[in-house]
Amino acid sequence: MFNIARHELLTLRDCLRFAVSRFNEAGLYFGHGCDNAWDEAVYLALFSLQLPSERLEAFLDARLLPAERETLLRLYQRRIAERLPAAYLTHEAWLNGYRFYVDERVIVPRSFIAELLEEQLTPWVDAPDAMEAVLDLCTGSGCLAILAALNFPAARIDAIDLSPEALAVARRNVADYQLQDRVRLLESDAFAALQAETYDLILSNPPYVDAPSVAALPPEYQKEPALALGSGADGLDFTRRLLAAAKSRLRPDGLLVVEIGHNRAALEAAYPQLPFTWLETAAGNQYVFMLRREDLP
Repeated sequence: MFNIARHELLTLRDCLRFAVSRFNEAGLYFGHGCDNAWDEAVYLALFSLQLPSERLEAFLDARLLPAERETLLRLYQRRIAERLPAAYLTHEAWLNGYRFYVDERVIVPRSFIAELLEEQLTPWVDAPDAMEAVLDLCTGSGCLAILAALNFPAARIDAIDLSPEALAVARRNVADYQLQDRVRLLESDAFAALQAETYDLILSNPPYVDAPSVAALPPEYQKEPALALGSGADGLDFTRRLLAAAKSRLRPDGLLVVEIGHNRAALEAAYPQLPFTWLETAAGNQYVFMLRREDLP
């Protein structure tokens, strides 16, 4: 069908309709920025044709040059044949309006903590300008460390990851935002590489997918680094390590903010004595918890 399409499709509208049909026919899984075939087809078209995202309607009936059509159809074809998340095809991901470089060395940024940094942490952070030290544990692409630096202008940021490949991507993103003087990237297994550093705020979007869910992941998620996804039988292995060690790394009145996916019930059952505060996100209040230093074991 793609060979025929190269000769028969004329307009952007034609190509979008074709892509939606082929995406649905192939049973693609969406969840790395888009949640349906139409939005993903549009995103890839806007990227390929370098069109402004807010002006799609004006270009729908514009005819494409043969080279433009070929480039766009090749992108659609790769999405189907390789089952790559769209972000790996375009090497970009957007989080809270900020663009980050991504490739297969990191998971595609999608943390709910990003929105919390700009909005929901305000009641617990008395003065953003007074925040001096922040740690982003399991930084991946560096997106949360960068957003922390932008939202806490006086803070130094440490960003830790076990993967040197992920840190290479993070280094590129930190440089893109010209934050090399404020964001320090460290290769470390949790806190192991730190000296005596303590923090006002520790953020973490760690691996949290439980073993049954890892085994059932769709192909698109299997393209992401396994190290950044699974965390033991119940998905809480890394979170347990974090809870055991975080108190010694937090300053008085310091905060720990952690994303745990769909594991709220399992976490509360494992730690019935901890007074978790569940932070409200666009998807609900069951994905990110907060604890004060004084509440930690």
